[in-house]
Amino acid sequence: MRFQFYKIISAKSKFIWLVNSVWFYALATIFGSIVTPQRMKRILIIEDDLLISSLVQFRLKKDGYETLLAQDGNAGIDAINTEYLDMIITDVMIPYKNGIEIIHHARNTKPEIPIIVLSSLGEEEKIVLEAFNLGVSDFIPKPFNPNELAIRVKRIFKS
Repeated sequence: MRFQFYKIISAKSKFIWLVNSVWFYALATIFGSIVTPQRMKRILIIEDDLLISSLVQFRLKKDGYETLLAQDGNAGIDAINTEYLDMIITDVMIPYKNGIEIIHHARNTKPEIPIIVLSSLGEEEKIVLEAFNLGVSDFIPKPFNPNELAIRVKRIFKS
């Protein structure tokens, strides 16, 4: 007798689960992104200075972005080739491959990804012009305010 009672309750709960699942699917289909959570934007930070990369990572995570760190050009190239990215933030002077090579590779493989360049080489006009000619979205000279970087990241994602 207990076994049959359990079967009835079990069948009833499966039916309720099925109805709730169908209802949720219908709502998700009707309202789309209202019901479905948004994916976090992924930002690759290519910076050899651990203090700067940690500061940038902390500020961007605070704004709800997912961050990946690369401490040299080779790791940056690997991340560009293997990861899904929404933005790249790179320094110009990094080990193994410089920022200009990173920008050139990113533009050849994933041209739609916005790139922000951080560099203390702001006074060298040639490098800044070359970066902009390759299609970077923004250039921020070091030292910089992390809040300014966060505002520029938001502005690029809105456009």
